[in-house]
Amino acid sequence: MPGRYRMKVLMTLGVAASLTVAGCDDGLDITNLNNPDVDRAFSTPVGVETIVSKLFQQMHQGQYLPTPAGGGDHLWTQTQTMSFESSSQLGNFGMGTRGAIPRGLIDNSIGNREEVGNFRDFDHLSRNARMASNAIDAFAVFESEGRTLGQRRDLRARSFAYFTLGYAHGFLSLFYDSLTIVRPGELEGTEVPEFSPATEGMAAALEMLDSALAVLARDTASGAFIPAAWMAQAADISKDRYRQIIRSYKARFRAGLGRTPAERDLADWDAILADATNGITSDLNVVLSVSGGWTNAWIAQAAVSSGWHQITPFIFGMADTSRAYDAWLATPLMQRAPFLIKTPDLRCPAGETRAAQQAKVPTTSPVIAPDTVLYIRNRPQGQDTPAEPWGTSFYDFVRFWRIRNRDGGSGPFPIMTVAEIDMLAAEAHLRDGSFAAAAALIDKYRLQNNLPSVASVSNGVDPVPGGNACVPRVPVGPNFNSTVCGNLWEAMKWEKRMETAFTGYGQWYIDSRGWGDLVIGTPLEWPVPYQELFARGLPSYRNERVAARSNYGW
Repeated sequence: MPGRYRMKVLMTLGVAASLTVAGCDDGLDITNLNNPDVDRAFSTPVGVETIVSKLFQQMHQGQYLPTPAGGGDHLWTQTQTMSFESSSQLGNFGMGTRGAIPRGLIDNSIGNREEVGNFRDFDHLSRNARMASNAIDAFAVFESEGRTLGQRRDLRARSFAYFTLGYAHGFLSLFYDSLTIVRPGELEGTEVPEFSPATEGMAAALEMLDSALAVLARDTASGAFIPAAWMAQAADISKDRYRQIIRSYKARFRAGLGRTPAERDLADWDAILADATNGITSDLNVVLSVSGGWTNAWIAQAAVSSGWHQITPFIFGMADTSRAYDAWLATPLMQRAPFLIKTPDLRCPAGETRAAQQAKVPTTSPVIAPDTVLYIRNRPQGQDTPAEPWGTSFYDFVRFWRIRNRDGGSGPFPIMTVAEIDMLAAEAHLRDGSFAAAAALIDKYRLQNNLPSVASVSNGVDPVPGGNACVPRVPVGPNFNSTVCGNLWEAMKWEKRMETAFTGYGQWYIDSRGWGDLVIGTPLEWPVPYQELFARGLPSYRNERVAARSNYGW
């Protein structure tokens, strides 16, 4: 981890990213009003409000735009193959690099293969955090000078700036071992704070989210609080909904910080339960619009071919009740082959043959998004793509493929699901022995997908109902080449994985890391990217924290 120090550097500032122009000093002092200017942008309340209104969009684009034009990589696609949420041998977007077995450490040297993706999230989140902090400071000055947009607009902008500030620090802390904490009122000019560990960064993130709630509490007016455009919503956001969103992020961040099961155990699960219980009651969707600047290129790209994405059986195979998954586990890693997953889970295609399962989601082209309630399809044989033997299957995750057909990538996309928040509450209940409460939340998703109720399971040991057709079936030691019916804990994990696949951000990776389910040797966090280190005159370093052997023997 980089040492602590203080220094002054020039920073790039989000929407004002082009604020300094290099050139010769010819003695002229001319203001070019065709170029943005930091001082002018922050000189008026309406200007700062405009900056604040774009902060969430800029961070969303930093996290969800892995295209050649957008940088060609980011952490999301890397975490997908690291956690078996997706499988691809391609070097694009860091998928093949991070998904290879045995795992490799994250290369942080100059010119490394994934340098763009390793830096992209750090860059977008850090820059917009500074913008949010500057906006909060600006509103403090405006208040002291008696300049205002009106009480509600002032409160709205300040609260949303704190929310985005907490969002940025939270995600930086989830993935990187260190970050710079940017607190309003603590920095002067271009001063950059010292690096702090992720634990301190997350504590700051939670403080900032609490500040967003505190500012919100000062609003006494009625009506919607946050404009829809600020978060690409279908409608303006009410105060209650906004409060639920903030508390849901608090629950996600607290639970996800731990890099190991021991660290996840230490999370404040009482606070997580309180926030989750008061969290969102419907999915938080971003209404993607290519023309509006809200995009998710990967969701569209995943539909191109099974070379870009297919399901590996490591996790999804736990749905199989035919014992084909057991045979797959018992086969040497590099000799494994695709098999037919037969399961009562309605999110998977039913059928005793591949043709029967294919008929559930008919499609003639890999780029045509099926209109289906199924999450998974058995693809036509002609679209099969050879890859690593353990990474190939007959299946693709198609829940969001329809987005590809809407104006090239438009439509609602969940960045946070109710299921995620429900399962955080369920996990908290399981940890304190409240099995009935946990079972009720788990059943909310099991029952609608044709899986038997777990209400009769009154402890953390007994298997879920279903007998030979139970779901999930999990690998069991000492050899991990056969499966048994999972317990309530595994039922919770199954529902969370199925309902959060390709939603959220790094969802499977964060949970699998904290649950102890990653392949041995998988990196547990990213070092501060070399670009940031070099800009500060520091050498690059390599983070060597990696996963131990997983609960499933991987």
